[in-house]
Amino acid sequence: MSRFILFILLVAGISVAKAANATTYKLSELRVEYLAASKNEDAAEDFYAKMEKYTGKDPVVIGYKAASEAVMAKYVWNPYFKMKHLNTALGLFEEAVALNRDNPEIRFLRFIVEYHIPDYLNMSQHMAEDKAIVIEGLVEHPKSGINKALAQTMRDVLLEKERCTPEEKQLLKSLKI
Repeated sequence: MSRFILFILLVAGISVAKAANATTYKLSELRVEYLAASKNEDAAEDFYAKMEKYTGKDPVVIGYKAASEAVMAKYVWNPYFKMKHLNTALGLFEEAVALNRDNPEIRFLRFIVEYHIPDYLNMSQHMAEDKAIVIEGLVEHPKSGINKALAQTMRDVLLEKERCTPEEKQLLKSLKI
């Protein structure tokens, strides 16, 4: 009987230890980690290692998994591996969009990734569609489900460089976020 109790305690202890080491995929954390990964190679490698383990079906988390692949393409030097990461990223974005076509956050991530892919690779076919869904989500904010901080970031990023037409920029600047 005492062996049985000892066995139950051992199994319970192992379960608790596994749960403590479980990787979390909270969107608020993923947003911060992705931003850090886009600016720092060590952070990118950590983010990629974390996201590579994700096997769930949450479309936004899959979008961040795709973004982690794309960020790695920025840091690897071998052209073969750059293309491998980009192709994997684009496949994961397709999966995420198929699961939730109208999610502005997924579309924003894909837009930003495709924006940074050189034109000669011909891998940026979704930019206009993605940008339209992101802008629609920002116009409908807060009803679109985008939190305020993310909405502000999306708007500010779209207003940078030549990502939008003058009309789109005017609309984005007029939004009260």
